Amino acid sequence: MPEPGSNAPTRTARSPIRVLLVDDHQVVRRGLRTFLEVQDDIEVVGEAGDGAEGVAQVESLRPDVVLMDIKMPGTDGIEALRKLRELANPARVLIVTSFTEQRTVVPALRAGASGYVYKDVDPEALAGAIRSVHAGHVLLQPEVAGALLAQDDPNNGQGRGSSLTDREREVLALIADGRSNREIARALVLSEKTVKTHVSNILMKLDLADRTQAALWAVRHGLTD
Repeated sequence: MPEPGSNAPTRTARSPIRVLLVDDHQVVRRGLRTFLEVQDDIEVVGEAGDGAEGVAQVESLRPDVVLMDIKMPGTDGIEALRKLRELANPARVLIVTSFTEQRTVVPALRAGASGYVYKDVDPEALAGAIRSVHAGHVLLQPEVAGALLAQDDPNNGQGRGSSLTDREREVLALIADGRSNREIARALVLSEKTVKTHVSNILMKLDLADRTQAALWAVRHGLTD
């Protein structure tokens, strides 16, 4: 339950996924809203026309997932992601972009996005992507994951990895496999609260900002099959 005085919405086991649309093109927002509003488990709670407005809406509406464009006038999607990270906002951000260049998508992922889809994505695939990032998964196309890894120093963080416990390494390997906290808890027979603690410890020990970076670190350092 929310703490006294909290503006956070009360959630139940069957509450829909609360989605915020952030795109400077009204026609794009309208198209996304039209499709998403027919999904029983997804609720569009607001819209924003630029990154600054999007950050403000996230603070007031507390969505679960933000669909964010990258290229917008004023505060763009990457800068908005950085501001959300500063706020320690729990919302997952799914980039929706028409740009396929790695040089455009990679900075967004480094800034904290949980994944990305293209604006011509099949509607059902978009709904699936929203459900996936809401569940804690990281959506990375193989070529973009490769670009992220190529830009990393292979020795970066290697020493810090020695401070991980065996259990933390198990959790990290499952993060790299795209598992949510709930799925990790089931696989390792742990509570979700314990898994969250392990994830926090992993990020702190490796000096990483989010699960995306953790997944890439695990791939880089051979913790995956």
